[in-house]
Amino acid sequence: MATTNAHEPAFAETQDAVTVPLPGEPVDWLRDARIAVTGGAGFLGRHVVATLHARGYRHITIPRSARYDLRLEDGVERFYADHRPDVVIHLAAVVGGIGANREHPGDFFHDNLMMGTHLLEHARRVGLRKFVACGTICSYPKFTPVPFREDDLWNGYPEETNAPYGLAKKMLLVQSQAYRQQYGTDAIYLMPTNLYGPFDNFGPDGHVIPMLVVKYLNAVEAGIDEVVAWGDGSPTREFLHVTDAAAGPVAAAERYEGSDPVNLGSGREVSIRELTELIAHATGFTGHIRWDASKPNGQPRRCLDTTRAHDRFGWQALMPFEEGLRQTVAWYRAERAAGRTWGA
Repeated sequence: MATTNAHEPAFAETQDAVTVPLPGEPVDWLRDARIAVTGGAGFLGRHVVATLHARGYRHITIPRSARYDLRLEDGVERFYADHRPDVVIHLAAVVGGIGANREHPGDFFHDNLMMGTHLLEHARRVGLRKFVACGTICSYPKFTPVPFREDDLWNGYPEETNAPYGLAKKMLLVQSQAYRQQYGTDAIYLMPTNLYGPFDNFGPDGHVIPMLVVKYLNAVEAGIDEVVAWGDGSPTREFLHVTDAAAGPVAAAERYEGSDPVNLGSGREVSIRELTELIAHATGFTGHIRWDASKPNGQPRRCLDTTRAHDRFGWQALMPFEEGLRQTVAWYRAERAAGRTWGA
């Protein structure tokens, strides 16, 4: 279980992050705005901070969890008093893999709920100009027609393992809509799909792409000629490169003022079999991949409709998937050679 809640500007931690172009010109009022990015030293956060810098926004703060425990109202209150932000981009979260979700469902629900609730309530109290919340596609019902459309968000209960985390994040959508209705708070809610790219978690709690990268690099280095893969490879997933994902909250902060939730995704379905073969090729693995059909496949399909993001604030994913994978493997191989394993 990891907390991505990241005090002072930590630009050294984000200077190596890559950015992608955003639609339109930077917004004048944001140039002098004080922008706080919770979780700004995390995987997505460091790329968001880099994107803000590339866009010409200079007054950026990353509130550190060692100084501001955002799960506690006192920590949130001190954060607002110390930094007086005009904009908050809330990326901090308590996150983890399947095992962590099963072992700590109460922590995942409580900690994520409290962070969001306190941050938005005190944003209202201080008259924050804009609050950008990043939720999760784990909020979607377990059985949702593909592609997932935002209007389907309330049509069922989430997949059980991820439900405490997904529902805690979903409550921030409810709160943002309620606060907009009653107080006129400009709070928006985005839902990125599964992310990948440089600075990801390549440890045992990581998601499928970093896990497979490590697995096949290990096989290459050990001279193993067969690797076992779970299931039959038929399920499909959607993956969004972190540079594309980072452009989403920035573009939305500039151009979106609505109450509707907005998906952020690549719009491309990739089967687990294709993903595995692409990663094997990118790592240089030339052995045999044996599919163990006795192991579970998981949810059959997952892909987002991203029409709303394009229509409302001009955002769309730009990174081709194969190129994104190639860059990710090359980055991690270089980091690993330098002794930086990023959790692995």
